[in-house]
Amino acid sequence: MRPERASRWFVTASALFFVAFHVALAVAAPRRVVVTLGLYGFVLHVLFGKAYALVPSYFERTLAWKPGPAVQFPLSAAGTAALALAPLGPPWLRPVGTTLWAGGVGVFLGTLGWTIRGNVTGAATGTGGANAHRAPVDRTANVAVPIALGYLALAAGGALATTVGIVSVRPQQLSHLLAAGTAALFVFGVGFRLFPRFLVAEAPRPVVTVVVATGAVGPALLGFGLFDRGLLLVGGVVEAIAVVGFALSYLCLFLRSERRRVGFYAVLLAVVAGIVGIGLGLAIAVTGRSPALVSAHYRAMLAGFLGLTVVGAAFQFYPPAVGVWPAGDDRAALLSIGLLGGGLGSQIVGLVGQFGWVLSVGTAAGVLGALLYTYVLVAAFARRWNQ
Repeated sequence: MRPERASRWFVTASALFFVAFHVALAVAAPRRVVVTLGLYGFVLHVLFGKAYALVPSYFERTLAWKPGPAVQFPLSAAGTAALALAPLGPPWLRPVGTTLWAGGVGVFLGTLGWTIRGNVTGAATGTGGANAHRAPVDRTANVAVPIALGYLALAAGGALATTVGIVSVRPQQLSHLLAAGTAALFVFGVGFRLFPRFLVAEAPRPVVTVVVATGAVGPALLGFGLFDRGLLLVGGVVEAIAVVGFALSYLCLFLRSERRRVGFYAVLLAVVAGIVGIGLGLAIAVTGRSPALVSAHYRAMLAGFLGLTVVGAAFQFYPPAVGVWPAGDDRAALLSIGLLGGGLGSQIVGLVGQFGWVLSVGTAAGVLGALLYTYVLVAAFARRWNQ
């Protein structure tokens, strides 16, 4: 299976998990079900698929083991499904799901690790020609990738060690290692390579350096200091510098660019959601774990910062305009972004302000937005599915 075709399989599975994630929010499913569907299912499946397609070329390499994506896909998909159902099903689901998921992660890490083994720091970027001037920023951005892989390895190892009883790593710690350590770092590293090219604008290297550096340190402080009030606050501040720095960078790129493709608006909403989510996280570190603030925080970061970034990048990689199904076009894509962004805003207002009906409207909008996003995405895939 070619990397790009494998990428489409992962992205399609991710979209289905995205719908399930929003449905779980709408029916008030247990938090572990919601987070597993959103993080392990939606966000990480896109990360796996696009990493196979992008990282080798970004590190001036070719994929070391081409069957890797095909071997990983069923392990990751089945493992995630089992982990999502674990809080509702028999006790054996969690260890089985953890083993399958960690096995998929092992294939992913082994394949990419062997691919970049001679260029671990990313000094060779594959950047040349008309983009040669971007090489310094690309080298800095590449540093984020092996660190993100390290956090993924740490989370998978922690999950397995917890399952067999060697140590006890709490689910919230694993979620922070994966969301902030793996997913957000990939957004920073790959984003600083992709978005300047998409928008035909420049990202200042000092800002990229600060974002990557703080984005590398923050997840460790959050993951290991999650239940230490002081360390949690320090970690929140460090991670805030990374997220806000990335948000301001993207905003500057967007304003400087003359391009206005539909996916760019999703990322614009994503970085705004990231700033809101970071603010909510700092409020939790200062005031304590209010259930409403915790729920608003993880929705802002998972459905907002990470989720809408994924949606925007997906619409850029797979333009809605090439869709072959009825109404699978830019207008439908823009409507899905509006439903997802507006729904998320309503959910946060409903949770923080304790307006039940606003929360219900927001979750319903989220479900509709996720369904429409999936439809538009698959409509774009239909033209080249057999390629």
